[in-house]
Amino acid sequence: MAKSSADDEELRRACEAAIEGTKEKIVMSIRVAKSRGIWGKSGKLGRHMAKPRVLALSTKSKGQRTKAFLRVLKYSTGGVLEPAKLYKLKHLSKVEVITNDPSGCTFMLGFDNLRSQSVAPPQWTMRNIDDRNRLLLCILNICKDVLGRLPKVVGIDVVEMALWAKENTPTVTTQRNLEDGPVVTAVTESDLKVTVEKELVSQAEEEDMEALLGTYVMGIGEAEAFSERLKRELLALEAANVHAILESEPLVDEVLQGLEAATNCVEDMDEWLGIFNVKLRHMREDIESIETRNNKLGMQSVNNKSLIEELDKLLERLRVPSEYAACLTGGSFDEGHMLQNVEACEWLTSALRGLEVPNLDPTYANMRAVKEKRAELEKLKSTFVRRASDFLRNYFASLVDFMISDKSYFSQRGQLKRPDHADLRYKCRTYARLLQHLKSLDKNCLGPLRKAYCSSLNLLLRREAREFANELRASTKASRNPTVWLEGSTGPGQNVNNSDTSTVSEAYAKMLTIFIPLLVDESSFFAHFMCFEVPALVPPGGVSNGNKAGSNDDDDDDLGILDIDENDDGKAGNDSVELVALNESLQDLLDGIQEDFYAVVDWAYKIDPLRCISMHGITERYISGQKADAAGFVRLLLDNLESRISMQFGRFVDEACHQIERNERNVKQTGVLSYIPRFATLATRMEQYIQGQSRDLVDQAYTKFVSIMFVTLEKIAQTDPKYADIFLLENYAAFQNSLYDLANVVPTLAKFYHQASEAYEQACTRFISMIIYYQFERLFQFARKIEDLMYTISPEEIPFQLGLSKMDLRKMLKSSLSGVDKSIGAMYKKLQKNLTSDELLPSLWDKCKKEFLDKYESFAQLVAKIYPNETIPSVVEMRDLLASM
Repeated sequence: MAKSSADDEELRRACEAAIEGTKEKIVMSIRVAKSRGIWGKSGKLGRHMAKPRVLALSTKSKGQRTKAFLRVLKYSTGGVLEPAKLYKLKHLSKVEVITNDPSGCTFMLGFDNLRSQSVAPPQWTMRNIDDRNRLLLCILNICKDVLGRLPKVVGIDVVEMALWAKENTPTVTTQRNLEDGPVVTAVTESDLKVTVEKELVSQAEEEDMEALLGTYVMGIGEAEAFSERLKRELLALEAANVHAILESEPLVDEVLQGLEAATNCVEDMDEWLGIFNVKLRHMREDIESIETRNNKLGMQSVNNKSLIEELDKLLERLRVPSEYAACLTGGSFDEGHMLQNVEACEWLTSALRGLEVPNLDPTYANMRAVKEKRAELEKLKSTFVRRASDFLRNYFASLVDFMISDKSYFSQRGQLKRPDHADLRYKCRTYARLLQHLKSLDKNCLGPLRKAYCSSLNLLLRREAREFANELRASTKASRNPTVWLEGSTGPGQNVNNSDTSTVSEAYAKMLTIFIPLLVDESSFFAHFMCFEVPALVPPGGVSNGNKAGSNDDDDDDLGILDIDENDDGKAGNDSVELVALNESLQDLLDGIQEDFYAVVDWAYKIDPLRCISMHGITERYISGQKADAAGFVRLLLDNLESRISMQFGRFVDEACHQIERNERNVKQTGVLSYIPRFATLATRMEQYIQGQSRDLVDQAYTKFVSIMFVTLEKIAQTDPKYADIFLLENYAAFQNSLYDLANVVPTLAKFYHQASEAYEQACTRFISMIIYYQFERLFQFARKIEDLMYTISPEEIPFQLGLSKMDLRKMLKSSLSGVDKSIGAMYKKLQKNLTSDELLPSLWDKCKKEFLDKYESFAQLVAKIYPNETIPSVVEMRDLLASM
């Protein structure tokens, strides 16, 4: 606001450029400072937050209408004006000057269409009072001329503004250069295109008001004359009133007569109306009485009709059809009559539900007829349930007895027969819907029926499994392998029978392949047939092992049963209870069949204990494929089989460990123990039998075997300490040589291979050190004394110690190194004499030479440091001597 805002042509042009294209005409533009006030606290102007803005008043003509706007423009980063806000003056409701601002230059404009009335409108601060008045007067004049109304003005006197406008309408002198010379002309600001603040009362209106007031001369200046004038005028008015009254007397009389006649007529009319009113009231009361009686009769008729209809419905509900009653009390349960039995059950179920309170009006529940009919239906239900239960128990037993009596159903000598229950399940499906209805009628009746079915079918399944297992063992030809693998009494050359026993594990696999899917199918069929509310036992597309080869019937889960009770409320809560009951029933159905599986496992163990490995893998594959949560007994059977196989294999491992430990009690052991090469043979055979998930079982056996082998080896070595290291290194070397190939592919054996390698290196080091010290004891004892003294005294003082003088050194060298080639040859002979295996001699002799050179090099360094003037054979000479040996 460096220059005056009212006549800033440059500002006007900048505003017009900012709104170019809007067809609006700038009436006035002025610079202001914008700040944000607080509702109810207008005194806090917050000038420290003021921002420069430009307010521009503009108009836009559209036909006969003119619209007025208030634009807010702000400065961009380049100092160019750009539109920021647009307000329509037709929504301007209040103009308020902030009274708490001492300068009076701050005001607010209130608009009635603001979206958020909770946010205080901005406050505008002018440079001075004159700029404020110019802007506000311009706004008020535009509202008056264009909109025809004025907003509410608060905080400023309108008359004062009008006086200011009158005083501040300047006359501007301009000159025109004509031929006669300059002419002075008086023009207003509007002629110079400057914004003019119009007065609230125009000049013409003010002159008309003065002329009107001047026409009435009251003469108030002479009080007595004015008083007389008023008295005369009052007397004249009273006289005129009295005269008028006197002239109107005849007319008044006529009016009074007419009023009296009219009064008489009205009184007569009132009497007649009173009489008519009494008669009408009596008539109205009679009509109301008639209507009331008619309404009661109509209501009674409707109620009687509804009552008859309800009683007819109740009688129909209470009626028992004779054909259903005969079927429920004495009908046949043959296959041809099952449709009538099912229909009768459906009717009985719906009839019983129809007499229960949710389906029957509570007012009917306590009627004697309803109670009697309910008791009759309950009697029908109990009779039918008892008859059907007795029939089904006898039917299940007769089916199984018929199959057991026919030997062609079972495996016979020379013929393995797969159990076929297709015909049995087909006959049972005939009564599946009957069982569904029995469950809906009386859940308690299913318990005895389930026990009867399980008891009958259990006999059949156990007979089938026993006959199949017996014939399976009899038809499998396999020679028996020895159970003694690691016994030390027969010597290392024991001839182990490696006959093929794969037929044993194949027989076990065939037993599982035939009976596990059968048991899963029977469990699934039993769960659906006996109406257990549990999830499906067999996933769609297969059974537990993923291969339903040999399935002898169609999908057993599809019993053709429709759910009678579709109400699933509380079903989730009953699942666990039903699952427990199902597993208990499956235990009764399949219990005892595991003994035949155990017999096959024990038979296979006696033929070849190592076949437990392959049988374990086969069982583990079935367990991992068993996904049916409800077939609990089948999973339990597989788990027990796995435990049985693991127990038998554990017996074999324990016996083999005892065979290893018996080597400890022999009189004397030399060379490689017999169980080390035999263990390699055993491990190779075990690796051939691994299937599926049996790796852990074999690794545990390896761990137990090798641990016992190493412990026994150490104990045997301790019986003769003189040759302990030779004994250990030979056996550990034999262990490594025999298991080299297997250790590359079996991580567990690789771990023990490395353990044996470390023990071998330790035994070699001890044995070589013993041989070296045996031949050169004085030489290296002399070096050890020097090393011990170097911790306490300086190297220069050592030659003066007792036994370590130069003379002592020379004597020791003469006795130890004279004839050193013979001493080294003696070392080789001693090494050759103690070893029982010639294969280890070259590698051990190389280790011995290297160890001797390392010790001698250390001794030479000590001599050079303590006895610098003494000469001994160099390390190079000693190395050449050893190389020539």
